[in-house]
Amino acid sequence: MKTGLVLAKDSKGAVTRIHPLGVAVLRKAEAAGTLVEVIVATVIIAVMGAGIISSINYGMFVTLLARENARATQIMLEKLESIRLYNWSEVTNTGFVPPTFVDVYDPQAPTNYQGAVYNGTMTVGNASFSSSSPSYAGNMRQFTVTLSWTTNGKIPHNRSLSTYVSKDGLQNYVY
Repeated sequence: MKTGLVLAKDSKGAVTRIHPLGVAVLRKAEAAGTLVEVIVATVIIAVMGAGIISSINYGMFVTLLARENARATQIMLEKLESIRLYNWSEVTNTGFVPPTFVDVYDPQAPTNYQGAVYNGTMTVGNASFSSSSPSYAGNMRQFTVTLSWTTNGKIPHNRSLSTYVSKDGLQNYVY
């Protein structure tokens, strides 16, 4: 008749442990992790957590940069599209086009929460040609909008966009 006990014997045949039904019973020191193992595991988890948090932070920063760049492009296009409403005498008048302007990231937000401040300049000059000036050069002007802003008060940015306007161009469609 079997009793359900398993005997563990050493190399000399002496019984070292008695295990009921073959279930290994470990001593308390064998079952628990040492303090060094716990510290190493904690350090590994902390490093992984810091890596995940910094990855999320970097992703949010890149998103902020992309949004600020998109808003800068939107402001420059808005300024250049307004040129379509100018007639030729307004385009050639020195004081008609404002040389500087200021815009914000979110104009509808409360005053101190509007985000980045975009400082812009708008210049009007004769169209520049790479080779000799063509006969119509006097009937063209080049508009250039330049924006500068700072991200989080640390990273400066500059963007510019140019377009050409002709004397008999798009501005006449309004009238």
